Amino acid sequence: MDLEQKQEEYIAYFVKQASSLKGSSLADVVIEATSHPSLFAFSEILAVPNVTELQGTEKSVYLHLLRLFAHGTWSDYKDNAGQLPALVPDQILKLKQLTVLTLAESTKVLPYDVLMQELDVSNVRELEDFLINECMYAGIVRGKLDQLRRCFEVQFAAGRDLRPVQVDTMIETLANWLNTSDELLVSIHDKIRWADSMSDLDRKHKKEVEEKVEDVKKVLSIKADVDLRGGHEEIFSGPSGVMDFEEERSRPKRRRHPIP
Repeated sequence: MDLEQKQEEYIAYFVKQASSLKGSSLADVVIEATSHPSLFAFSEILAVPNVTELQGTEKSVYLHLLRLFAHGTWSDYKDNAGQLPALVPDQILKLKQLTVLTLAESTKVLPYDVLMQELDVSNVRELEDFLINECMYAGIVRGKLDQLRRCFEVQFAAGRDLRPVQVDTMIETLANWLNTSDELLVSIHDKIRWADSMSDLDRKHKKEVEEKVEDVKKVLSIKADVDLRGGHEEIFSGPSGVMDFEEERSRPKRRRHPIP
C-alpha cells in the first residue's frame, strides 16, 4: 500500500474520531494523530467543526498543537514551547520528519549544516541515520546523501498541508497557468488553420499543374497527329514529283516496238 493511500485511510479514521467527540476528549485524538508513525497530513482533522470549536477554550492548546503539526517545524515548536503541550518522543520524531519536508519545499539540495541546526542533530552520522531510517525508509523522501559535498539531494518529498497564505498563491499560480494554456491553445488553433490553408493551396496548385500537364499532352498529341498526316500527303501527292498510284494504273500502256 502506497503512502498516499495509507494517508487517506488514517485521515478518515481520525476525522471520524474527532467528529464523534467534544471538548477535552478531543485532546487524546490530537495526541494520537500527531504521534501516529504514518500520518503526515492534518488539514482534514483541523477542518472538523468539533476541533475548531476548541478555539477559546481551556483545551485550545491542542488546536494550536494540531496546527503546528499541519504547518510548523521543530524550530517553531521550540520558539513556542511555553504555550504548547509537552511532546512525547513519537511527536518529536514526527515533527522533525515534517521539518525535513518543509525544507525540501524550498530547495532540493539541503546542506548538512542546515539540517543539523534545524533538527538539533549534533553530528553527520546521526543526521544520515535519521534521513535514512526515519525519512527514506518511511517513504516520505527519496534522495542521495552526498558526504563529499555534505548535503542531501532530494529527488522526491511528500507534500505537507497547505498554509492559508499558500492557498492564495496556488490559486494565483493556477490562474496564470490557465491563462497561459488558453493563449497556447489559441496559438495552436491559429497554426492548425494556417496549416489547413496551406494544404488547400498545395492541393489547388497540384490540381492546376496536373491540368496544365494534361493540356500540354493534348497539344502534343494533336501536333503529332497533324505531323503524321502531313508526311503521308507529301509522299503520295503529285506536286512532289511522285505519281499517284491510281493515276499510274489508269494510264494506257505504251507498246514497245522492236528495235530494227
